[in-house]
Amino acid sequence: MPIPPLVHQDRKQFEGFLWGQVLLIGLLGATLALFLAYPSLREPYSLPELKLVLATIYMLAGGLVALLTANRFAIEGRRYDLVLCCGFLVTSLSWLLFSIVPVVAHTQGSETELWAAVAGRMLGWGMIAVSPFVRGRVHRRGAALGNGIVLSITALLVVWGLSRSLGVALPNLDPVRDQTVPASLSGALAATALLHLLSLVGFSNRFRLHGEDLDYWLALVATLTLFSSLHFIFTPLAKAGDVSQGDYLRVLAYGVLLVGVWRAIRSSEFGRAVSEERARVAREIHDGLAQYLFAISTHASMLEAGADPAVTLPQLKEAALAAQQEARYAILALSSAAGRSPFDAALRRYVDFLTADGDLEVELEIDAAIALGPDEQIELFRIVQEGLANARKHADARHAWVQIGERGGERYVAVRDDGTGFDAVEDGAGQGLRNMRERAASIGGALTLRSTPGTGTALEVVLRA
Repeated sequence: MPIPPLVHQDRKQFEGFLWGQVLLIGLLGATLALFLAYPSLREPYSLPELKLVLATIYMLAGGLVALLTANRFAIEGRRYDLVLCCGFLVTSLSWLLFSIVPVVAHTQGSETELWAAVAGRMLGWGMIAVSPFVRGRVHRRGAALGNGIVLSITALLVVWGLSRSLGVALPNLDPVRDQTVPASLSGALAATALLHLLSLVGFSNRFRLHGEDLDYWLALVATLTLFSSLHFIFTPLAKAGDVSQGDYLRVLAYGVLLVGVWRAIRSSEFGRAVSEERARVAREIHDGLAQYLFAISTHASMLEAGADPAVTLPQLKEAALAAQQEARYAILALSSAAGRSPFDAALRRYVDFLTADGDLEVELEIDAAIALGPDEQIELFRIVQEGLANARKHADARHAWVQIGERGGERYVAVRDDGTGFDAVEDGAGQGLRNMRERAASIGGALTLRSTPGTGTALEVVLRA
């Protein structure tokens, strides 16, 4: 059976990912074997200042990832992102509380902080390793995020409390007093490596099933952290200020992680913008085109029921022309926003359609030097459309003026007409005006409107610099 194009494309993408993982694992494995073959290469370097810098980088990177995944969870509400956020929050706080603060407070080397750091990072990576297998969405996102953060901090405090309560019962981790590596530490490092391996399997499988960009990058991060843990297992026990090869792999892993999560968040925001635009188009079709189509259907039914064709046919024709014009307006707006039609050309074509019957004359002035982003183009097109439609339908205007230019370093769009006007204070904000204000706010602009009975209406949108 032939593979459908989309499935075939996803399969080739996953095959490319697998080959990349095989090459990366082979390279990292060969490097690890080289370090094992030559013990002199595994000697750590006593660089306490660099160790502090690296710990700060880990802490900041983990915090940024937690913040970005929290933002993604707020957008999409997936439990997967919530668990990821909590996991990276725990690892970040673990670096801060048990690695950075002790150095600053000159208490590094005590069993409490050292074992709490090991256990805290295991806890965080345990949550990260579980996240690929979590399903479902959360409706009350704010409460869920708050509860997740509180539980994560509580679990970390419990780890610290257990370390303090066990005290001297914990195996010694100071190589100055004891050169042997405790079996419990080797077991903890091996368990951490297993968590990284579980993360690698989970994110790779999730990428195979869903093809999400974030899973691709997290699988790469899991591969790097896995070999980082293996380096730590085979590196002699180091003092708190020593730096080994595993630290450099960890830095690389966090750098890859930041790039991947940032790309995923940008993709998520783009998807949300597309979703919002689809909802807006659907609303406008319902409010505009759907009403004219309903009128066409109604008049056709009247003809079938025996209504006078001399009266019904002109109404049917008028509704059909209005529906055709509304469809053209929507196509022009969307083509302008998608970059398939220059904004000024689309706006001029819209004005040509609007003034074809001679009921309204529009003067359009656009400064060619004004640069508008795609989001600004679609919103300004709709604001101008709404303003001119109001001038034609409700204000009985004969002339209207549209100006897009720059004044005092600010870009602006102005729409003015000579219609009947209205009392803006008494009438309040109608739905059309509220929509225009929301559109202006969505692109960082501010809309002002001036109108009094008998003097026409003027609206202006001032855009961000």
